[in-house]
Amino acid sequence: MTAPQVLDASTSAIIAAEAEHVAHNYHPLPVVIARGEGAWVTDVEGKRYLDLLAAYSALNFGHGHPAILAAAQEQLGRLTLTSRAYHNDQLGVFAAALAELCGKDVVLPMNTGAEAVETGIKVARAWGYRVKGITPDRATVIVAGGNFHGRTTTIVGFSDDPQARDDFGPYAPGFVTVPFGDAAAIEAAIDENTAAVLIEPIQGEAGVVIPADGYLRAVREITERHNVLFIADEIQSGLGRVGETFACDREGVVPDVYLLGKALGGGILPVSAVVANRDVLGVIRPGEHGSTFGGNPLAAAVGTRVVEMLSTGEFQRRAAALGEHLEAKLVEFIGHGVTAVRIAGLWAGVDIDPAKGTGREIAERLLGRGVLVKDTHGQTIRIAPPLVIRATELDWAVEQLKLVLSD
Repeated sequence: MTAPQVLDASTSAIIAAEAEHVAHNYHPLPVVIARGEGAWVTDVEGKRYLDLLAAYSALNFGHGHPAILAAAQEQLGRLTLTSRAYHNDQLGVFAAALAELCGKDVVLPMNTGAEAVETGIKVARAWGYRVKGITPDRATVIVAGGNFHGRTTTIVGFSDDPQARDDFGPYAPGFVTVPFGDAAAIEAAIDENTAAVLIEPIQGEAGVVIPADGYLRAVREITERHNVLFIADEIQSGLGRVGETFACDREGVVPDVYLLGKALGGGILPVSAVVANRDVLGVIRPGEHGSTFGGNPLAAAVGTRVVEMLSTGEFQRRAAALGEHLEAKLVEFIGHGVTAVRIAGLWAGVDIDPAKGTGREIAERLLGRGVLVKDTHGQTIRIAPPLVIRATELDWAVEQLKLVLSD
């Protein structure tokens, strides 16, 4: 086994101060990052690490991408916040660009991914009452087992992960859970009160769980036939990560509502959005929903630059090509310290053989070799590097995983 990492005194002091003064809602790896560039970060001791997590896809374009930094710096010197009490000169430009990228009419800007999900739920219920004609206060939303949509009290109420759910009730009613990947179960659960189906096209926190081909097409067909909204949570899977602009594009499917976040802020600041056509988002009236920071000019300027970068298709093509390259190498580990590999573009879930350790232990050993990944659900490590990473850097990271597994 790789020897435990010995921490420098300055690193230990910083970690100790954080442990004393920051609520323990995370269990970080023992590294203190001070700088980042591209796919690499540097800690306070000057040691470099290859970042294979990319802040859970928030850093799809890498640390400090010059085009995104330039957009942020230019806007910082002009105007950062007005609230939506007034118009600003950046929001309309951003909304138009994002709507076009999504093939939709209207954008409702928010900040975090969880806010986008909460907004999507409110929109679905309002649409259910005001358009579909569901009896007041009876609207339901169908969700999938194994989901992760955020950690607000509403959202964890329909999670089946005890770590996310336990001890935070009572929970909001109105959600029906069916197995992920089972379109027939969705259809069986639909009744006169169903307003929407909310799913991740690929489940990220669950370990990059990819449904069988045809599932998304079936969900689209079922929801259309039953007059139910299809809401796709593309907060982690969208914006180039899987080799397409959206994970739904892998099956040529367009949902009624996109929920976006993470990479939309370019790794600079939180930006999220609900994107749909006017017949859906038009149900929200002035004063019914909002956010002081949602749609702020700084976020809008950054978001516009992100959309411009995605519009060329360069990052989607990189993710597809590099994902094929990575998959060819990772599958060789199956039966040699790895029990399964699931990959879509540059997004992989790697299940570690318990004989080699837990996912956390493997992540800590990789940290000692200069590679950053993060575990989930015990035995899985996730690989989601910035899309600017090079094939040679992926090869080096895979070699480090090979060495860790052979210890």
